[in-house]
Amino acid sequence: MIIIGAGGHAHAVIALWRALGVEPVGLLADSGPAQVMGVPLLGTPARAAELRVQGVTRACIGFADNAARAALGAELAALGFALPAAVHPSAVLMDGARVADGCVVMPRAVLGAAAVLAPFCILNTAAVLEHEGVAGEAAHIAIGAMLAGQVRLGARATVGAGAAVRPRIVIGDDAVVGAGAAVVRDVAPGARVVGVPARPMPR
Repeated sequence: MIIIGAGGHAHAVIALWRALGVEPVGLLADSGPAQVMGVPLLGTPARAAELRVQGVTRACIGFADNAARAALGAELAALGFALPAAVHPSAVLMDGARVADGCVVMPRAVLGAAAVLAPFCILNTAAVLEHEGVAGEAAHIAIGAMLAGQVRLGARATVGAGAAVRPRIVIGDDAVVGAGAAVVRDVAPGARVVGVPARPMPR
């Protein structure tokens, strides 16, 4: 297992894999310290193909940039890496919940009944995607965010830490919901909303 990234989120991903009994062999990043939590930096992501030839079979993306995570995930899959989902032992997955390849589900997160995480999503610490909710490819539900039942979160969208989203809301692709916001209306693709109730950010 290699981790792509050497920043803050990489720390959480390393700890997650260790909780699952997996010790990463190294990190790939364009910049960063010589090691993160004892895992050595092996070079830039350009080394991924070489490591795959050397017998490294699994990879996990350890950074939070949604669009870059989706693009890199496709590149790693094309190189032949397996990109298994990582679900912390303390997370709760209810009946019918589905977690796609490349996702990370952090401690105490909850994925409700029949809820779905598309590839490369982050369901962060203590975040909730309730029953029948769907998070699109490479979406990020940040720490402590609460998405009620049947919410639809678009590809590469972000719901910030501590935000709350009313049932059946649709949040479009690439939208950003600010930390602590209360979303009571649909959010257009690419929009940025903040506040209680959430409103578009001033331009």
